[in-house]
Amino acid sequence: MTSQTKSKPTACLVLADGTVFYGKGFGATGQTVAELCFNTAMTGYQEIMTDPSYAGQVVTFTFPHIGNTGVTPEDDEAADPVAAGMVVKWDPTQSSNWRATEELTVWLERRGRIGIGGIDTRRLTRAIRHQGAPHVALAHDPDGNFDLGALVKTAREFAGLEGLDLAKDVTCAQSYHWNEVRWAWPQGYTPQTAPVHRVVAIDYGAKRNILRCLASAGCDITVLPATATAADVLALNPDGVFLSNGPGDPAATGIYAVPMIKQVLDTTDLPLFGICLGHQMLALALGAKTIKMNHGHHGANHPVKDYDTGKVEITSMNHGFTVDSQTLPEGVRETHVSLFDGSNCGIAMADRPVFSVQYHPEASPGPMDSYYLFERFAAAMAARAA
Repeated sequence: MTSQTKSKPTACLVLADGTVFYGKGFGATGQTVAELCFNTAMTGYQEIMTDPSYAGQVVTFTFPHIGNTGVTPEDDEAADPVAAGMVVKWDPTQSSNWRATEELTVWLERRGRIGIGGIDTRRLTRAIRHQGAPHVALAHDPDGNFDLGALVKTAREFAGLEGLDLAKDVTCAQSYHWNEVRWAWPQGYTPQTAPVHRVVAIDYGAKRNILRCLASAGCDITVLPATATAADVLALNPDGVFLSNGPGDPAATGIYAVPMIKQVLDTTDLPLFGICLGHQMLALALGAKTIKMNHGHHGANHPVKDYDTGKVEITSMNHGFTVDSQTLPEGVRETHVSLFDGSNCGIAMADRPVFSVQYHPEASPGPMDSYYLFERFAAAMAARAA
């Protein structure tokens, strides 16, 4: 089964079942293999491409106008793009935004990421929803020369994300200090002044804006690599511990992350806050289990209900695994739930300031629906110090 543009194709997307989508390539040339997902956000394509949680994935953007705001270094969530590639309906448009410093296509080429345009993204999204996230090979050759047999073979041989620890690939190489706060008009990003709480943030693939939100909530942040031990954490004498977002199979990352979290919980009364992969790490440490989703949650319009307040937050999500709420142990309650499919989106210990959410509360689709979580974390540290 093929879908071909009118002009000679310069890129192709090959699914493991042999389906081939032809289109126009942009960005870097070459080929890559990954899991294919779709994202429904209307904005934020640069943040999505640089989100470490997308390691090992090619992203299909359901919104057709990609590239219209260009790119700017201020919007990078990591030093380099982490998503393996991007799939769009229309060729990226010329940028028209006062903040843009570069065109998306030039940025992708310079950063070594492949893009393909001219794809029927509705058909592709339906396939992902019905069949689950497929393994794909994405190739870009300006001359249009593709070995389809080899590409199908490459896609079929891709091991997938189950059992894969990707946090080690995207975490920081060594510890560092973070003091930049959220963007504000007209100054932009500015240094933090007068921090109150010492926080150790475990980097499973932390986005910069999450660290900025912590800093804006009054946290003096030291970021440690994903493989940090409890001794590493406690040596810094923190007031609280933060577990970041990240990619891959939580069970694989949990081999070294779960013992660290358990020891911190068993030996201290420190407040602990986790998001995304950090949420899953906390759940595993408390005795719950995680499972692979059919196609995951990827978008900026996901409604989540807070059971404590009854309010509904509009959230940004990016995860292919979820906590199985049926396995939550006694003393751990479900605090948030997805209104799309009822999957777990938050947990908390009943008698301690230890909590986590599945979504990315630093993002602003609501626009500020979820920032209270950072304030709750700060309040817990202040209460402990009182």
